[in-house]
Amino acid sequence: MLKEIIIAIQSFFEAHNFIRKHRLWKWILIPGLVYMILFVVGIYFFINSSDKAVTLLSNRLGITAWLQRQASDLLYFLFVMAAIMLRLILFFFYFSLFKYLFLIVGSPVFAYLSEKTSSLIEGKDFPFSTSQLLKDMTRGIRLSVRNALWQTVYVFAILLLSLLPLAGWISPLIALFIECYYYGFSMLDYSLERNRLPASASIDFIGRHKGLAIGNGLMFYLMHVVPFIGWVLAPAYAVIAATLSLYKVKGQAAIGNKQ
Repeated sequence: MLKEIIIAIQSFFEAHNFIRKHRLWKWILIPGLVYMILFVVGIYFFINSSDKAVTLLSNRLGITAWLQRQASDLLYFLFVMAAIMLRLILFFFYFSLFKYLFLIVGSPVFAYLSEKTSSLIEGKDFPFSTSQLLKDMTRGIRLSVRNALWQTVYVFAILLLSLLPLAGWISPLIALFIECYYYGFSMLDYSLERNRLPASASIDFIGRHKGLAIGNGLMFYLMHVVPFIGWVLAPAYAVIAATLSLYKVKGQAAIGNKQ
């Protein structure tokens, strides 16, 4: 799996050169700007709502008053750490819901970018079909809903873990890797979908190549460290890098034979 994570990371750097070489900027900047605006607005509302949610939970459970009565620096420290972990996990949960919404809305552009990448690599055009595009979008939405439900189950389990002293401190890291996996899953599925893999076969293939998904999602999140520019470029870079990484691991012909 580590080898595949490295391949996914390398593919992000190769995606940059690929975009420059083939002048794909117009297909990247427009959806990227839409994503950035939605991301900024969403983060603003998330920060306000998460603070209120954690404060309300603390007051309803009487934690703040109980800590004041105990007058223990250790207990106060553990509570502060638990609150930080809880906020981080809530952020990942919010981001996952936001991610699936954007993936559904942006699926036509992402599917086109993945197809365009394959077309340039193989030196041939793929015939456009409106009916097939609608089928692919429907399949993509179903997989997104499926992934969102599974990820929600995992997040609630991690939320419970985050409330435990010490052990809960690793919960944000677990949530991050789960989030990376499911985002990378969506990016890889555009190529698998184009090769007419059924949803079940796509799930099986990515399950056997978790490193590609985790590495892709990890680089996507790391790009958010760079304000604005990283936010604009991250979505399109992820789908192009995912397509390139699949060629490295199996090759497009080998992927097709998985059907």
